[in-house]
Amino acid sequence: MAILLSIGCKKAAPEQQEISGTFGSSKQVATTEDVFNFAKGADVGWLQQMEATNYIFNNDNGVATNCLQILKDKGINSIRFRVWVNPSADKVNGHCSKAEVVTMATRASLMGFRIMIDFHYSDTWADPGHQAKPAAWANDAFSQLLNDVYDHTYDVMNTLKANGVYPEWVQVGNEITGGMLWPEGSTSNFWQLTQLINKGYDAVKAVNVSSKVIIHLDQGNDNGRFRWFFDNLTANGGKYDAIGLSYYPSDYTTSINDLGINLNDMVSRYNKDVIVVEVGGVDNQPQNTYNMLIAVQEKVRAVPNNRGLGVLYWEPQGTRTWTGGYPLSCWGDDGKPTFAINAFLDNRNIISGATYQLICHTGNKALDNYGSITDGAVVKQYTPGYSQNQQWIVTSLNNGYHKIKCITSGKVLDNSGSSTNGTSVIQWTDNAESNWNQQWAISLLGNGYYKILCRASGNVLDNYGSTTDGIAVIQWSDNAAANWNQQWNFVKL
Repeated sequence: MAILLSIGCKKAAPEQQEISGTFGSSKQVATTEDVFNFAKGADVGWLQQMEATNYIFNNDNGVATNCLQILKDKGINSIRFRVWVNPSADKVNGHCSKAEVVTMATRASLMGFRIMIDFHYSDTWADPGHQAKPAAWANDAFSQLLNDVYDHTYDVMNTLKANGVYPEWVQVGNEITGGMLWPEGSTSNFWQLTQLINKGYDAVKAVNVSSKVIIHLDQGNDNGRFRWFFDNLTANGGKYDAIGLSYYPSDYTTSINDLGINLNDMVSRYNKDVIVVEVGGVDNQPQNTYNMLIAVQEKVRAVPNNRGLGVLYWEPQGTRTWTGGYPLSCWGDDGKPTFAINAFLDNRNIISGATYQLICHTGNKALDNYGSITDGAVVKQYTPGYSQNQQWIVTSLNNGYHKIKCITSGKVLDNSGSSTNGTSVIQWTDNAESNWNQQWAISLLGNGYYKILCRASGNVLDNYGSTTDGIAVIQWSDNAAANWNQQWNFVKL
């Protein structure tokens, strides 16, 4: 994706582990793909300038929050940064210099994000219609352009390394369907384009041999487009590790199967991994964008042998008001993300409409409504057994959240409208479609357990560290990644 806002220019799906029927004794273990491999990412090239201009990012509850933390809480585990050679100072169409990218990538890496670096080899946007050489390289002969690519790539990569950042993926060029560094690197001279690509590849590997080099094209559902390019790149001896795709469908339902066909064909034809490095949907159509993101992730995950590496959203935080009109973010003008981004919360193993027993990691006690059928009754924990008091129907609300209903009472889990740490969680008559107190985000942690986060408060279900029967279950600030009190096993019944 490249835009000028004047703006103007723009692996086989893993087997699911069987869950034991013995109440309280089993743990749903995440697959290797779930925990370590599948990239759920965001390109946030604008973030540095959004912060510099004092843009305020709010979480779902309207509380000012670090944007990267909001993304992390929404399931994002990978961050992509574009890098330009000598960019302008324009807040939308400039910046993304080496120094700025190193600063932002270092910060993201320290937060635990995996890093992708996207070399445009330009001073501004590079895309299928724009591949202008940097001004400083404009008069260089082709032999010098080869050195320019190598030196620039090596310099950025080595500076990242000096700051402790080792990108997992590196793009040599951005949407280079028509080549890069025009005219010398146009696809009309594929041999020269290949030499430029190989120089970038060599520079990446000289700094960090484990970084995967991606070659990135647009229109990821167009198989003919990709075959033509990569047949030529292969014939000319091109070096790369993975194929990156952009996918911006106007109507995903008419092209999603073509995306899946192309992903699988790229793997089988070229023996390369594939990754959707850019995706986006209309910001004021969050349900459609949510559905599209679910569908795209399913297609990438379905690539055999775990060779579908992930999906990254392009500038999810890039609001219309700040950019001057960019329409494909998943952020509102109120500073809050739309629910479209909840598509990255990993709850694929949770079957909507199925019945589960919810067991806390601390103490192995089960969520229990204690047999009450009364609104406002406090939900407690108890030794796992066969009682329907401990049986909960988990149903998707198709917006990234779920309702959790007890079989005994027909009441749903409710945070009682409080945002205070330590408030008891209750049951209440089901009104979950319109009541945020009853909407819960269920997301997989890195150890096979889940956190259960209330939409109304942003707090998570917590057993307060107790191993005692009859203790009320509460809500507390989210620290689920490190706190067993907030980690819950979903045992399917």
